[in-house]
Amino acid sequence: MADSKHRGADALVAALSLAGVKRIFTLSGNHIMPVFDAALDAGIDLVHVRHEAAAVHMADAYARITGETGIALVTGGPGHANAVSALYTARLAESPVVLFSGHSASTDRNRGAFQEMEQADIAAPVTKESWTNRGVQKIGSDVVGAIRAARSGRRGPVHVSFPVDHLEAQAEEGLVRAEDFRPEEEILVASHANNLLEPLMKAKRALILAGPAFLTRAGRKTAAALEAATGVPAIGMESPRGIADPSLGAFARVLADADCILLLGKKLDFTLKFGRAPAIDLKCEFVQADCEPEEFHRTQRSVGQRLLATWRAEPLAAARVLASRAKRNATLEGDWAREVRAAIAYRPPSWADAASQEPDRLHPVQALRPLQALLDAHPDAVFISDGGEFGQWAQACLTAPHRVINGVAGAIGVALPFALAARIALPEAPVIACMGDGTFGFHPSEIDTAVRYKLPFIAVVGNDARWNAEFQIQLREYGPGREVGTTLLPTRYDRVAEAFGGHGVQVTAPEQLLPAMKSAMASGLPSVVNVMIEGVAAPNIKE
Repeated sequence: MADSKHRGADALVAALSLAGVKRIFTLSGNHIMPVFDAALDAGIDLVHVRHEAAAVHMADAYARITGETGIALVTGGPGHANAVSALYTARLAESPVVLFSGHSASTDRNRGAFQEMEQADIAAPVTKESWTNRGVQKIGSDVVGAIRAARSGRRGPVHVSFPVDHLEAQAEEGLVRAEDFRPEEEILVASHANNLLEPLMKAKRALILAGPAFLTRAGRKTAAALEAATGVPAIGMESPRGIADPSLGAFARVLADADCILLLGKKLDFTLKFGRAPAIDLKCEFVQADCEPEEFHRTQRSVGQRLLATWRAEPLAAARVLASRAKRNATLEGDWAREVRAAIAYRPPSWADAASQEPDRLHPVQALRPLQALLDAHPDAVFISDGGEFGQWAQACLTAPHRVINGVAGAIGVALPFALAARIALPEAPVIACMGDGTFGFHPSEIDTAVRYKLPFIAVVGNDARWNAEFQIQLREYGPGREVGTTLLPTRYDRVAEAFGGHGVQVTAPEQLLPAMKSAMASGLPSVVNVMIEGVAAPNIKE
């Protein structure tokens, strides 16, 4: 080990400090102990979690809410492997996350070192870039490269592994500057915007479909400004249920009537039925702005010559240029725009009287709609949604200034880590995380993390004692009596929270819900409101 305090680990932490990083989401392990030691002197907070995947999920939610780069740090071998699955959610959510992993010593490579594995190769399929550091003097530049890559073009996760002997070795100082972290910026040729705007503005029923980058609070403002400038409805899409996303109401109906669609960082993938009829009319034309040329090829394979124009540009930057060059189209301000907004806002009138058909249970609408008043009470309120059918009901019923969901990846289990990150990002705002009982089981030990760091939030667990999304598939596809592997116990998850030092309350009747929420908020503790619900299918909203 180097005698000087400026080891490779110190170079790593110093580079993060120059980048403005204030906290790292992490779980300790042999290979990263030098970084833990270095962080003590640098003043960077280590948020020490209970599972490596949770560290990545927290970095993901923190990045989406703050707009900063989320940093996760895990040890090598199985610690790294535990973290990798969470990168997939961040990748499809286009969240700027960097995962740093410790690694067995480079001097022992291919000699059967402790927890040796090809970590960069394992992470590569779910990241924008993934590599292993090649020397102590390259540690600072690797930190720069990772953060720049995560924030350039279509944002997303990046991984770098650092061999422990590099972290412990002597490093030179001053190799990295703050300005090095600026993301790569494309020079946008504004005249290219006209090629997209012309067919869009000529259309009578145009739509702008925007990708996940437009679903953060800042992204929604950018989309709203573009809609105001063009008069064309701009709809952000980030749900794995695509055009059947319950938060978009009866959007599928108006999508089928569109005659021109701008794909603004939105992939023409399964969420849009690959552009096929009847989801999208066979005569509908397309224009597209994206930072990845392969997305143009993907669209052209699906719609052929109906792709009229493309523009290689970072979508958020493209939106700003399009808005600056557009002229409001009075026709598009009229009936079509109102029809689109009404379809998205539509919820069946029958929901007003929704009630459970089972004793001591609530219908999901009864469990969720009353929560809107709590979210409306603060300008920075955070709504988190995760899980299958209950999560879909939550997204249909609730909105908030900050909305963070499991995203296009459709992987469940993120809600509790997301809630902790939201509380760290916004210390004063209410944080309400809605999840099914299956989802709760992935990371319940993070309640321990929340108690240790004094991070209050409210987890509303819709408890129907089953994996309801899969149950509904089996019921629909194979018929009654063919359900298997979907049953859970009606566990008292509120008592699980209490066992970790949090607050818990059980709800079995509608009139108990708001008092339970108020007691949870008043407790000042991480809280679980365990709501016994009827296991109904997710909403399928049609006018």
